[in-house]
Amino acid sequence: MQNLLLALALSAAAEGYVAGSAGWDAAYAKAQIALQKLNQTEKVGLATGVTWEGGPCVGNTYAPESIDYPSLCLQDGPLGIRFANPVTAFPAGINAGATWDRDLLYARGAAMGRESKGLGIHVQLGPASGPLGKNPDGGRNWEGFSVDPYLSGVGMEETIQGMQDSGVQACAKHWLGNEQEHHRETMSSNVGDRATHELYLWPFMNAVKANVASVMCSYNKFNQTWACESDAILNKLLKDELGFKGYVVSDWNAQHTGVNSALAGLDMTMPGSDFNTPRGNIFWDSNLVQAVSNGSVPQSRLDDMVTRILASWYLLGQDQGYPEVTFSSWDGGKATVDVTADHGSLVRTVARDSIVLLKNEDDILPLQEPQILAIIGSDAAVNPDGPNACTDRGCNNGTLAMGWGSGTAEYPYLIDPLSAIKSQAESDGTQIIQSTTDSATAGAEAAAAADTAVVFITSDAGEGYITVEGNAGDRNNLDPWHNGNEVVKAVAAKSDNVIVVVHSVGPIILETILAQPSVKAIVWAGLPGQESGNALVDVLYGSTSPSGKLPYTIAKQFADYGASWTAALDDNFAEDLLVDYRHFDQNGISPRYEFGFGLSYTSFEYSRLAINVAATAGPSNGPVVPGGAEQLFESVGTISVLVQNTGEVPGAEVAQLYIGLPDSAPSTPPKQLRGFDKLLLEPEQSGMATFELTRRDLSYWDVQEQKWIIPAGKFTVYVGSSSRDIRQHGEFSIASS
Repeated sequence: MQNLLLALALSAAAEGYVAGSAGWDAAYAKAQIALQKLNQTEKVGLATGVTWEGGPCVGNTYAPESIDYPSLCLQDGPLGIRFANPVTAFPAGINAGATWDRDLLYARGAAMGRESKGLGIHVQLGPASGPLGKNPDGGRNWEGFSVDPYLSGVGMEETIQGMQDSGVQACAKHWLGNEQEHHRETMSSNVGDRATHELYLWPFMNAVKANVASVMCSYNKFNQTWACESDAILNKLLKDELGFKGYVVSDWNAQHTGVNSALAGLDMTMPGSDFNTPRGNIFWDSNLVQAVSNGSVPQSRLDDMVTRILASWYLLGQDQGYPEVTFSSWDGGKATVDVTADHGSLVRTVARDSIVLLKNEDDILPLQEPQILAIIGSDAAVNPDGPNACTDRGCNNGTLAMGWGSGTAEYPYLIDPLSAIKSQAESDGTQIIQSTTDSATAGAEAAAAADTAVVFITSDAGEGYITVEGNAGDRNNLDPWHNGNEVVKAVAAKSDNVIVVVHSVGPIILETILAQPSVKAIVWAGLPGQESGNALVDVLYGSTSPSGKLPYTIAKQFADYGASWTAALDDNFAEDLLVDYRHFDQNGISPRYEFGFGLSYTSFEYSRLAINVAATAGPSNGPVVPGGAEQLFESVGTISVLVQNTGEVPGAEVAQLYIGLPDSAPSTPPKQLRGFDKLLLEPEQSGMATFELTRRDLSYWDVQEQKWIIPAGKFTVYVGSSSRDIRQHGEFSIASS
């Protein structure tokens, strides 16, 4: 794995595409020179899409004649390239987050970036941290990394760095407050200033700090103003407060006005038309030329749009020998080159290390050459009509390895669990009895004839333009699909050894399944991508000890979350700061499996907590750099803990740091994730987990002062294996300034 990471990094560096290597200042200088050569129509063309299906990509701009600059190609998406083949179908963002592994997050981003560049794509529309996932039933939560802003922020930063080191412009989305699919194009997300900063904006700070080239504004209104024409969140929040140097692009048809959106900070409109007939550039194109001519939009605003777009192109070195587009989204997407390289091995590693072992009673796992093994459920096998049979993966037929919507990719192949287990069974001499339907009766019959039964269940979700089995994007509930509870009950009645494997977009309620005494193990496999079965076998049979940790909480009942998508046209974000584990902690609710939870085939002990933190109370100031005020990112010290593998097999442990702020910080959750370190340890080996803290990590957002403030008083340190499994406690104090 390390060799793959090194190869990706060295290859990107050798080609000169390391993001920020020339720096924004140099990129802006080149952009300003190019700007002087463009006429008004060309300037507007750089900021305007050529209409849906007007070019080979899902988004295309007009190519000027005055400078050597192409029709910019923008293409989905966050787990691979949509509408093209062959490409790699990577594990979903939520699985990447579940690895809690910075190196893998970077490697996944770098591999996606190399594929995009190889196909001539200039802007890959991802990664996503909107939705953050405050609603556990939200349809697109799986595209992001975690419901926790710190973990999501690391996912954004590492992925963007990987993508842009490979030469493609990343696009952080969806800005801001896009937390559900129902009414997403009409509703208003009404979010308090503090929750905006501490939850929903936080991961975008990491994205901007990583020099992300573009940010996509979302469909919804934010505090009653359309996100793509909100001066408050585009100009003031993103460009001024966070120091964003790139350009803001609209989500497809998220623009509502021409002049107002330009003045509010929108820099590029996509796709440049509506999807209806006839298709025409409604708001910009010639209308924007006229608006500048009559003074409705200042010349300086148009020049700023174009400069930002050009600077992002120069920042990534895309003016130097960048490939031409090698596919068309509209004719089957067959590319003239194969960009997949050896990325399948990376997919398998990410998928494997994202698997979360939730239960393992009687050490039923890893499997030890069972004599007769029953494999049960439609999720065990590939859709009989093929893995790509449903447009944008808009069905839940066969094994589930990604959700549905524009954030999907075509599978080049899909290794299903049944095939991978059969391959292992052949070498072990294990007899396989299969029932790849969701019939409880058939599943029970298969289980009765076997020593051990493995039942596969699912829960799917996606983007709201597709409805699957009555779910219009967002999930209707958190129950397993396809009668999953009843199938497990029927199997458990016939077998003493049942293993349940879950392929799901997010949390499901497991209480019915856990009530069955013969359910000995639950394996959470998420949305693992094209190497699904192989990655699962690596864990089921113990060639690798599971090391994934939950990126969200699994509750005992849906109501325990205190959040859900709403049918109303306003979501007032009543949860405020208390989302996911913050809500459970504050209200004393016991989760079924807490945030950060995950078992291993070995055991770990924590000792020697060391706290070396020194900071001054008060606001973080200094010049604004990409990400925010410069002082926010200054180191204030480290916390470390010794972790020892006390078991008999190698394993990786994610040591997690949570910080509780002093009482002087008003209405703050009991503790919040502020660091993690994943250590791979041999039996009896020890390693030091180290967490470096910045001023931001110790701060809260003060609404009155409009600054990040480090409060004075006693901070509580919690270090452990999950948000509830705390192994070491400590304190440090910061005096009043």
